[in-house]
Amino acid sequence: MTCPSLNTNLGSSHEYIKHQAKPSVFYTILLSYNMPSFSEHDLVYEDGGKTLHYLTAGPEDGELIVFMHGWPGIGKTWHNQLTDFSQRGFKVVAPDMPGYGGSTARKVASDYAQEQVIKAMLALLKHLGRNQAIWVAHDWGCGTLWTLARTHPEVFKAACGMTVPYGVLELGLDEALKYVNRDIYPEDQYPWGQWSYQAYYEQEFEKATAWFDKDPRGFLKAGFTKGNPKGVGKPGPLSRTVEDGGWMGGAEKPIPASMIPDEYVTIDKETLNELVAAMEKTGFWPGNAWYMNHKANRAFNLENQKNNAHLKFPVLFIEAGYDTVCDTVSSTLAEPQKELCEDLTFVSIAAGHFVPVEKPQEVNSAIAEWLESKVSGKKSLL
Repeated sequence: MTCPSLNTNLGSSHEYIKHQAKPSVFYTILLSYNMPSFSEHDLVYEDGGKTLHYLTAGPEDGELIVFMHGWPGIGKTWHNQLTDFSQRGFKVVAPDMPGYGGSTARKVASDYAQEQVIKAMLALLKHLGRNQAIWVAHDWGCGTLWTLARTHPEVFKAACGMTVPYGVLELGLDEALKYVNRDIYPEDQYPWGQWSYQAYYEQEFEKATAWFDKDPRGFLKAGFTKGNPKGVGKPGPLSRTVEDGGWMGGAEKPIPASMIPDEYVTIDKETLNELVAAMEKTGFWPGNAWYMNHKANRAFNLENQKNNAHLKFPVLFIEAGYDTVCDTVSSTLAEPQKELCEDLTFVSIAAGHFVPVEKPQEVNSAIAEWLESKVSGKKSLL
């Protein structure tokens, strides 16, 4: 395993790390032949009104890490991380977030406001008999991560967010628009910048949702493809979703899975099949409804934030260097967290948006090294 090299110091307690782990045969063999079984559980909360399905592995007395997936996903999409960190001695838990998989997935948009979603995470923590956890998230899971951090910092030992930095998404779409790089996205051509697809949900929610449901497998296989460095610094593929009347240039339906070469796909076939089945079960409506609560999320966070929104516990942010939507390379999207996080470590990995799936070894190594140096002092197995 190759350790990251320290490139830039962001301040007395801030670090910037460029992570360049090389493929490890030993790492692959270890995960393949010592893969633990994940036990599955259902937590009933909200006085019996809702269910949260989750996977878990690792010793019961191990330090707790909770992994929160984004859009679209299920707990199983974290299987590389669950396997690795359970073998390192951690108690790992990955829920199907509200609206996904085996969790309650009602067609009630307010169910997916962050005020409601964090209730599920707090119920999970209590159910597990813990007062704190190391919380790890990706994409919309970061909306939950940062809402929880801002309003309930007492439940954190540490936080790791991937692709979506603190201080933006939990405050809504209007906040994200402040950090659009207008050199790449002139306002007269790209009024929503790279976030046009989010505006499209607000304008045409039922139409947008029906499009994904026409071919979940085709969309998901296309979504979980490798990042492309050639897209960095250029308008992203979702930047004209409103003008095009939908995704993929306004195409009638997603590209068929059969047209996407397997070598471009980052998600393994077993997990893809489980994710497809999960999305076919719930449809995309509940997951897409997470995008329909920007104003409610902003109000809740601002009205309930603690410590003037400053985070005092260790924070790791993992940047996906080829992500053209949650772009922290060519935009200032990651700037707010530099002021708000008192102990921030910033890692950059050369990957597309689904960085924990595309580059699991590098992600796991970065988290393990951060945990060892900043959080728990646990030694790496690798």
